[in-house]
Amino acid sequence: MSELTDHPVPVSPEALSDLLAETCLAAVGGTGSGRLRVALDGADAAEPGRLADRLVEPLRAGGVAAVRVSAGDFLRPASLRWEFGKTDPDSFYSSWLDTGALTREVLTPWAEGGRYLPAFWDAGTDRSARADYRPVPPRAVLLVDGPLLLGHGLPFDLSVHVRLSPGALRRRTPADEAWTLPAFVRYEEEVAPGAIADVVVRADDPRHPAVIVRG
Repeated sequence: MSELTDHPVPVSPEALSDLLAETCLAAVGGTGSGRLRVALDGADAAEPGRLADRLVEPLRAGGVAAVRVSAGDFLRPASLRWEFGKTDPDSFYSSWLDTGALTREVLTPWAEGGRYLPAFWDAGTDRSARADYRPVPPRAVLLVDGPLLLGHGLPFDLSVHVRLSPGALRRRTPADEAWTLPAFVRYEEEVAPGAIADVVVRADDPRHPAVIVRG
């Protein structure tokens, strides 16, 4: 990308995908290994996974492999996630994501060029995902989407935070998931993802996003 700014710049959804892909492609060269680990952080209501999906084709067009991994496939077993109940926001905040497995099975081998595991745990069946290990491509971008990804010390090379205002987050969160909202309040207070992410996407209106890219 040719211009970096700390001010939100309105873009179309299509231009946003191109801009983020350009940012990733520029960062690939700076890793030394040619492999980049990107966090697309955001509440489910902000749809970071959809944004990650939209980056695959422009990244491939730019000459790198693009691999998708979801944090939702690296959750802890239900017995640990639900130790204090199925709707405990503090557990959701600190205990649902298996950061050790994500680091061990994906992020570290990606940097080293070994083999990575695309999915670790099937939360629906509460069993191992039984996925096969795959070789890390020699020149590639890993796109990991999910909520509450920042602040754990996970070894990402580039972080994108898809932000919703508190009002938009409340409106777009389904009623049966409203119990998670206090976790995102705590996330804002303790981690401030919008202040530490390399890129912030303001997505209150998904048809008219705005983006901040920090150099």
